[in-house]
Amino acid sequence: MEYKLLGSSDLNVSRICLGTMTFGQQNSEAEAHQQLDYAVAQGINFIDTAEMYPVPPMAETQGRTEQYIGSWLKARGNRDQVILATKVAGPADMAQHIRPGLCLDGNNIRAAVTASLQRLQTDYIDLYQLHWPDRATNFFGELNYRHQPERDGTPLLETLEALKALVDEGLIRYVGLSNEVPWGVMKFLSYAESLGLPRVVSVQNPYNLLNRKDEVGLTEVLHREGVDLLPYSPLAFGTLSGKYLDGSAGPDARINQFPRFSRYFTEQGLKATAAYVQLARDQGLDPAQMALAFVNSRPFVGSNIIGATTMAQLKSNVDSIDLTLSAEVLEQIDQIGVQYSNPCP
Repeated sequence: MEYKLLGSSDLNVSRICLGTMTFGQQNSEAEAHQQLDYAVAQGINFIDTAEMYPVPPMAETQGRTEQYIGSWLKARGNRDQVILATKVAGPADMAQHIRPGLCLDGNNIRAAVTASLQRLQTDYIDLYQLHWPDRATNFFGELNYRHQPERDGTPLLETLEALKALVDEGLIRYVGLSNEVPWGVMKFLSYAESLGLPRVVSVQNPYNLLNRKDEVGLTEVLHREGVDLLPYSPLAFGTLSGKYLDGSAGPDARINQFPRFSRYFTEQGLKATAAYVQLARDQGLDPAQMALAFVNSRPFVGSNIIGATTMAQLKSNVDSIDLTLSAEVLEQIDQIGVQYSNPCP
């Protein structure tokens, strides 16, 4: 396993992070513990979750993912060996069951942290992330920004001051963003620099061969400001494995179970996927491992968030750390990326 310091923090995270949003929906508690055990045995020390998980979000399952991680931490007694990241939910129709008046103000953030700490059975969180912005902007695949200042929500400064209070109390160590755009990242950084508030160390956004939109503007911010990307959906909900193209995905596969996650099934997206899968096979590579190795190779990536529902998938995903793509393969990936430019942003 490879490791690097995350952004400007002292968190030395593994290049691969275990994502857990299937725990409590597609994976039982025993299966979750099995995945966690295997990941740690392979050198993974970074675990990512959220108060909203599992996904799809539902009132009857909300918080179950953190509970499963908490029971594992208690049983193994290894809290000091892992770097734990979770997230506070923002306002959205899909999350209204979490708390009344959901937003990113001080009361909501404190309530979220308190509940997450209890479920995780720990007294601190290493990386605390805002799951998505409180304002109307482009996230979860929304395109063509439309200015709606009447929907600005909690001021960013108020949110960051609330996070500072939690840092000062030792409940959280570092702050991160998620589903954020360059303006939001720079605004948080500006407040941190001018007012002595916690500095954002990471941004968790979707990033994969079908969605490289963040390379247009965000990656310059990351490089220049010393902030790392935590890519989620590096396999585009499993699409880049090729299993949905050749019909090998069974009824338990995520998109077959939950058709709402069809973001990567556009006409151009499917054509691009077919091209990437064919490239991998022509090179004697596993398509999923090639897609993950591409993400692993990006210099602005802090840790690649993988997820799996089976142990076979998990083992294959983790093994991507040992794959170094040749210059020829990377060039051909870029050629496909030009032919099918960001088909699923």
